[in-house]
Amino acid sequence: MKKLFETSKIKEIDKYTIENEPVASIDLVERAASVFVNEFSRRYASRRNRIYVFAGQGNNGADALAVSRLLAERSYNVFTYLITPSGMLSPDCEESRRRLKAVESKQYVEVVSSFSPPVFEPQDIIIDGLFGSGLNRPLEGGFAKIVDYINHSESTVISIDIPSGLFGEDNKDNNPQYIIQADLTLTFEFPKLSFLFPENADYVGEWKALPIGLHQDALLKTKTPYGLITDDDIASLIHRRDRFSHKGDFGHALLVAGSAGKMGAALLSAKGCMRSGVGLLTVHLPGKGESLMPVALPEAMTDADRNPDYITELPSLSKYDAIGIGPGIGVHDATKAVLDRLFETGEGKPLVLDADALNIIAANSELLHKIPQDSIITPHPKEFDRLAGSSENAYERMQKARSIASEQKICIVLKGANTAVCTPAGKVFFNTSGNPGMATAGSGDVLTGIILGLSAQGYGPEEAAVIGVYIHGIAGNLAAANLSEESLIAGDITGMLGKAFKQMHDDDLSYVSD
Repeated sequence: MKKLFETSKIKEIDKYTIENEPVASIDLVERAASVFVNEFSRRYASRRNRIYVFAGQGNNGADALAVSRLLAERSYNVFTYLITPSGMLSPDCEESRRRLKAVESKQYVEVVSSFSPPVFEPQDIIIDGLFGSGLNRPLEGGFAKIVDYINHSESTVISIDIPSGLFGEDNKDNNPQYIIQADLTLTFEFPKLSFLFPENADYVGEWKALPIGLHQDALLKTKTPYGLITDDDIASLIHRRDRFSHKGDFGHALLVAGSAGKMGAALLSAKGCMRSGVGLLTVHLPGKGESLMPVALPEAMTDADRNPDYITELPSLSKYDAIGIGPGIGVHDATKAVLDRLFETGEGKPLVLDADALNIIAANSELLHKIPQDSIITPHPKEFDRLAGSSENAYERMQKARSIASEQKICIVLKGANTAVCTPAGKVFFNTSGNPGMATAGSGDVLTGIILGLSAQGYGPEEAAVIGVYIHGIAGNLAAANLSEESLIAGDITGMLGKAFKQMHDDDLSYVSD
């Protein structure tokens, strides 16, 4: 996994790079400014736009002043404002100012006390370099007023490394009025954790991580519980199939799903499971649904409950390699008893819990601590809040999920735009695939089926969850590219799972023995 670090760790990595590459601190500033300007020039080639750069007194300001100089050297029309009410600059900011003034003085202004702000036009570009990731309290005073002024402009705003005023992790105690609302954030090496949470989307805008050559030893040695899931991770995790494989080699999954009016959830989850590569699938569903599956998904076997409308029974589990329960099952008392019995008699088999299974647990809090170790639960934010209590923001919710996963030795898939897989070891892996079109009915049922199918094939809980969320997102991306985000439905995701898996394999798809 590509590591993610808290801002305090990033500072340590920068320090290690400076001391052990070795490289002068100001040269690391120049390196960051160069990659920023290269990306800026690629996106904004025209020299007709006015560019306003706002620099603070610290090292983010040093980056901003270096960016101003490099843009001016490339003939951009740059106006630079160094905001320094105390008159005290960091050493790197001092040196960046000296270098800038050596090449540019007419369009450079130092603001110490009074500030006459420029009049921005919609076609102007504002580059924000007021504060970096070391900020730990809300902006106030003159800096807050400048941020508010920038936010009320119609110009494009681009932040260097992190939007000024945004904290790198938890923004619960921040003042949202005084955080830069960037259209684009060009960050260095890896995103800040706060970029991955929905409450910060309006501040971060689009983000891109630009490599600046931080020392590889520091990246390897510095411990962190956080990571990003990438293509390379998934390609290395997916098992290659032996030429002489048969269906028995890929597991037999049991899916307990459906109730009156919700049989579609069972079907979507079953299709996701079959398309994940499982060898055999049996769907236990209410009696009324028995005729549905052979027509809609003849590849799956059915086991009908004696009750026609909802789940009241649990079949013998001995022949199954993994069990999934929840999509569309409702919250009837008899179904709750089935879930309770499954926890007691699951025979140590991998268990995937979603949807109404989680709602039953939320309504019967004693069940939460009965969830067997190594189970996978897949709540969306509201379902998780019903399980664990409300959270003020997504960062707090993620930390709660991480804590519960570690304490109960289960895997929690906290669904969202950057789905967080929280593992029993206390790690959190953020998903990078998917799109807004996947926020549609049944999408989560498909994900449950995928993870169930992977679990039945012998993948461990962490592997099944990580592969499942990523493949699910890739299939969603392929479906959106084909149909648009607006018209994407859950069935389109299952239809693209084959192409998603194919995308994860090498170009040579021939079957070879290990």
